[in-house]
Amino acid sequence: MTGAGDPTAAERALDAEIAQTVRQTGASVGALYLLDPLMPREQVLSLTVLCGAPAEFAAPWARVSLNAPAPVAETVREQRMVWIGSQEEMARSYPRTAMALPYPLVLAAAPVTGVRRLGALLLMWPPSRPPYMTGRERGHIASRCRRLARLLEEAAEQDRPAVRRQGMRVVTAVGGPRSASPATAAADLVERLPGGSCALDLEGRFVYLSSGACELLGREAGRLLGTLPWQSLRWLDDPAYEDRYRAAVLSREPTTFTACRPPDQWLDFHLYPDASGISVRIVPTGTRQPPVPGSARAAATVTPARAGPLYQLTHLAAALTEVVGVQDVIDLIADQVLPAFAAQGLVLSAADAGRLRITGHRGYDTHTIERLDGLPLDTGFTPAGKALSDGIPAFFANPREMQQLYPQAPVVSGKEAWAFLPLIISGRPVGCCILSYDHPHTFPAEERAVLTSLAGLIAQALDRARLYDTKHELAHSLQQALLPRALPSIPGLRVAARYLPATRGMGIGGDFYDLIRLSDSAAAAVIGDVQGHDAAAAALMGQVRTAIYAHATLGTPPDQVLARTNRLLTHLSPDLLTSCLYTHLDFSHRRVTLASAGHPPPILRLADGTARPLTVPPGPLLGIDPDADFPLTHIPLTPGLTLALYTDGLVEVPGTDLEDSLNTLARHLATADTEDLDLLIDDLLEKTSTTAQRTDDIALLVLHHPSSRTPVPPLDTDRSADGVP
Repeated sequence: MTGAGDPTAAERALDAEIAQTVRQTGASVGALYLLDPLMPREQVLSLTVLCGAPAEFAAPWARVSLNAPAPVAETVREQRMVWIGSQEEMARSYPRTAMALPYPLVLAAAPVTGVRRLGALLLMWPPSRPPYMTGRERGHIASRCRRLARLLEEAAEQDRPAVRRQGMRVVTAVGGPRSASPATAAADLVERLPGGSCALDLEGRFVYLSSGACELLGREAGRLLGTLPWQSLRWLDDPAYEDRYRAAVLSREPTTFTACRPPDQWLDFHLYPDASGISVRIVPTGTRQPPVPGSARAAATVTPARAGPLYQLTHLAAALTEVVGVQDVIDLIADQVLPAFAAQGLVLSAADAGRLRITGHRGYDTHTIERLDGLPLDTGFTPAGKALSDGIPAFFANPREMQQLYPQAPVVSGKEAWAFLPLIISGRPVGCCILSYDHPHTFPAEERAVLTSLAGLIAQALDRARLYDTKHELAHSLQQALLPRALPSIPGLRVAARYLPATRGMGIGGDFYDLIRLSDSAAAAVIGDVQGHDAAAAALMGQVRTAIYAHATLGTPPDQVLARTNRLLTHLSPDLLTSCLYTHLDFSHRRVTLASAGHPPPILRLADGTARPLTVPPGPLLGIDPDADFPLTHIPLTPGLTLALYTDGLVEVPGTDLEDSLNTLARHLATADTEDLDLLIDDLLEKTSTTAQRTDDIALLVLHHPSSRTPVPPLDTDRSADGVP
């Protein structure tokens, strides 16, 4: 059986295709992101193959939510190529991605799609290439994406998937990894530099040093080969220096920095990158004044944080500002924090009534979560309570350290290393975030510092998310209380209704609908729209709906129902305007009578399938003129007749003429199947593109008078007159 570290034939073919794509497109870095077919609901793109850069660089963007404002997510969502021609364009269009890639580069993201959406191909070029893409280049990249899709689908069909769930693979675009022998590295160095000093591979490790480099750096080659400069030379352990190396790798552009070798020798480092590594020329500067921040004393006494964790923290901080609900926070931590710190488990708890209630978790079985959920804040079972009460993070590198203080905790969880991060805001405990590892894990000082800082950001995001969820739940409950809980069963009439709030705001608004049983042979259908999408609009909507219901059940004609409701609203003097369409259905006389107060006209469909907007002369909006008249419109109630009543959120599209939208809606209704009205509503909503971002509420009420051959649901005699159980 092929081991986890031994690529299968399908994986090797996929890796070779990525490497060839990078070579043929002239890119410096290539990456393949894929959706997990086994977890379709997760909607996360995972970095599967990386070419031309170290895996460490990709940690902040190894997993990208499909809803994230990022090029790879957008190219999959919209199934189009995304092109970024400069760093300025990146910062303007994708600020969060620009924080993770703060280097001059050119970028393209293209969808990898076969029978279904598979993922995205990401390519990066140095900024020296033209900031535009020709049609031929676009066609070539699209062709490479189709080849990748075929490889993935053919491998899946033959039950030899080209992607196993084991993390990303790093491949090279230069025909395989190069030997780290001094002879090969020196040959590369001679090819790259007019005169050389040392060479680094793409991981940043020394692979060659000249005698002059060893003299300037103050170390023998044997002590430096295979090491990272900022680890083996403490005076180079500064984020500014590591950032220059990162800039060279990702942008493939030469760069320079100056550093002080203690006590007072200043050196210029000139970096020349290519696809195989970096050649570095080191020369004395001849000056004692530092051209970059820092001093010899600071370099000798302070160990700054690594640039990698700093970029991770910056990227995660930006991501946490965009989350909305508690589940969004949990998903973000699981998708980005866990892989960034190589953790396998997550438990997020919230302090509630003196207990730690688990709000989300990953990497734990249900039985374990049941044991850990609801522990008191002063529990001695795990360190979570103490960490939260003291406000001090706790780190345990192995089970032995944990067992000394909490003997049962390692047995229950089955993990072997833990980071307990208290979530506290202004001295108030919010909860606890626990990262855990399947194997022992040491926590260096810089990692502890980053995790501690990250805990504060998570606390802020979690607190905001809980407030949002509470507000959203309250708004949803209010909206549901104001709309009908159920529609009455009317003999000779089939009905279906739907309400969709605006995608931004509190999730409530002034759109409403109602179906009123007036007698055994008559009913009224009402739809209306109160201006606004807040609690005030919802409150006024409740008043309007109640007034209309009260007048309708007294047998008042449609025009008088609107006239009396209008007078009531003018006396109340609301600041908001209201539109309304009242439809009276008389089954004994087979007639429909309509009256409108500035509301969009209904769509009429006849039994033969023809459909059109119905001309209903409107009166003014309610609440303006107390003496306003509302003209009546009469149409025959014929078998097979269908009426679609809606609010303007369904048809008003920026940049589109309203008449065109109404005719489009009529065409959709003409071709819809009236057998299942709920499916008909789904079809109308999908075809009018109202499933994406909505700036307005939508209410939709569909009425169908079936022919004699169509069975009609029997009247529910246990329902009250207003149709509420």
